[in-house]
Amino acid sequence: MDANSLYAIGAIMILAGIIVIVAAFALLFISHFKGGGVRGGGALIIGPFPIVFGTDEKAVKAVLLLSIALTAILFALFITLHLLGR
Repeated sequence: MDANSLYAIGAIMILAGIIVIVAAFALLFISHFKGGGVRGGGALIIGPFPIVFGTDEKAVKAVLLLSIALTAILFALFITLHLLGR
């Protein structure tokens, strides 16, 4: 891959992230006027350690499971790439 295609992929990923954030705020805004409750959570992964936060227990459990799965996948990927690089 050349530098221009990597730049284009990066720009597209940033644009997709901005679109997801705007859509999430729009859905949050709409649900507020419908009278629905808002639940949510997030994870901050520093190295192999996830820091999980959320508004209720069910959201925290879901985010925790997803962050553990992501950490395991990344750990397996790092080991695989290390072994292939030898």
